[in-house]
Amino acid sequence: MLRHYVSVLFIIFLVICNCLQAQVPSLPEGALTRWVVDDPEEVVSYLLFDPKTVKERLPEQLRFITIKELADGNTTWAKDQLAKFPGQEHWCISFIEIVRMKEFSLDGREPAWPANGAAAIWFARVAASDSLADLGSGKPFLALDFWMPDSAFVSYMVAKGHYARYGNVTLQNTEHGMWIGTIEADGLHGTCSCFPEGAVDRSGSKGMQLIFAPALSGVTNYVRIAFAGHKEQLCDEKSFWKFEGDHPLVNGVLLGPTSFQFGYDMVGGSYLMK
Repeated sequence: MLRHYVSVLFIIFLVICNCLQAQVPSLPEGALTRWVVDDPEEVVSYLLFDPKTVKERLPEQLRFITIKELADGNTTWAKDQLAKFPGQEHWCISFIEIVRMKEFSLDGREPAWPANGAAAIWFARVAASDSLADLGSGKPFLALDFWMPDSAFVSYMVAKGHYARYGNVTLQNTEHGMWIGTIEADGLHGTCSCFPEGAVDRSGSKGMQLIFAPALSGVTNYVRIAFAGHKEQLCDEKSFWKFEGDHPLVNGVLLGPTSFQFGYDMVGGSYLMK
């Protein structure tokens, strides 16, 4: 009887720990919108890029974080990359992903998803141009591109202070467990595949990001997002990304393995630029 009682207490303890781990951080006060993402499934890769190819998208108050800067800060992968490719010291780090979601709502409105409809995101690491400037809580990123397959919802997002552009994006899971994604947008044809294999990392995540719209996009607000509970599984060695066209992504270089991520919760909101 005592052993059963202890087992029940242990299970309750694990449930409580998991709930606490998955608790999404609170956003700062003053959000003008409420953005909710629930039950996402996404294929994600890190990507190195030459900032000269997107220099017109960088707002004047921001700068890209370079590989050299990270290497000087003792980031292992950046030191290894420059040892192999010293000419990339001025290149920068970003991530590319295709994601589909059970819920994607902005102030209660959701996109009209086509069959296998998804969103595609290309975000770059940035910092304030002025080293004394305080950007507030959250790791800062520049939304180099954010594609959605619903033009009416794209217009709605922009009106709400969230940067987006139209793009025909899909993500589907085949009967054999392979994830296949596509992006059809101005100047870009992109495809990816991912077959998740091996153990699932269930350690989760918990954090906040600060997302800026690109210069000349017409969006002046910034967005903060808070998230928790990522689960991750690496894709097999046959997985790939391929980009064609004249979009800057075509000249990027993938870094490290692609991964399949899922199961986290996310909330966000737009804020007035100070």
